[in-house]
Amino acid sequence: MILYFTATGNSLYAARKLDDVCLSIPQEMKKTERHYKADRIGIVCPLFEFEMPPMVKDFIRDSEFETDYFYIIVTYGCHNGGVAIRTQAFLESIGKPADYINTIIMHDNALIVFDMDQQRGIEAEKHVDEHLEALKADIDSKKRMIQEAGQEEIDFYNNYMNWIAKAGPMYSFPLYRVTDACVSCGTCARVCPRGCVSLQDGKPVFDDTRCINCMACIQACPTLAIQFTTVKEPNPEARYRNPHVTLRDLIQANNQA
Repeated sequence: MILYFTATGNSLYAARKLDDVCLSIPQEMKKTERHYKADRIGIVCPLFEFEMPPMVKDFIRDSEFETDYFYIIVTYGCHNGGVAIRTQAFLESIGKPADYINTIIMHDNALIVFDMDQQRGIEAEKHVDEHLEALKADIDSKKRMIQEAGQEEIDFYNNYMNWIAKAGPMYSFPLYRVTDACVSCGTCARVCPRGCVSLQDGKPVFDDTRCINCMACIQACPTLAIQFTTVKEPNPEARYRNPHVTLRDLIQANNQA
């Protein structure tokens, strides 16, 4: 069994490659009681600012897992920053240590930093399917391992944290604006895993108090009507969704209606 969170489909694609039973964390969080029992239970989620997303941490903290093998897979696009070690520290702090934590490099969908078209051009170099096969072999054999952080990743993470400490957050709220290109399709509201977007007079309105900046809404907008307010992105004309995942898949995973 895998419980996953996805914004653009990468983590859902990885989850499907690793197990036949894949449950959406945003949908599971609607339940008042969450107890999961399986021979193997995994969490698959993207890297958010070199951590597991806060929503995923909340889900793990408030859920019960009955299993002989608990594992975490974190998807990322450029640097993982040694996230496995920090993830295990968090899990130990709540009494739910993992048996296996690893990461997998995929398409980097951070619009604030990367041009999605350029990222598509280097996606083949990341050998995603080959790496997923290796992860699956580890999990099937119940390998016990917490990915170690290489010095390059440690240095990158420390430099990032020092930069944030001096310059402040990479983004601020309100995060998005809506242009006249909006056609009132409601896609943004249906892909938001936190229920942050509602349509008022046919236009999306954002509740910034619940937003985790997963960027599902801006990535999925079919007319590019959603734009950042204060961040100048490298290519505002390019958006991304994992090519093996449909928009319907994302809506079914994240819709809070």
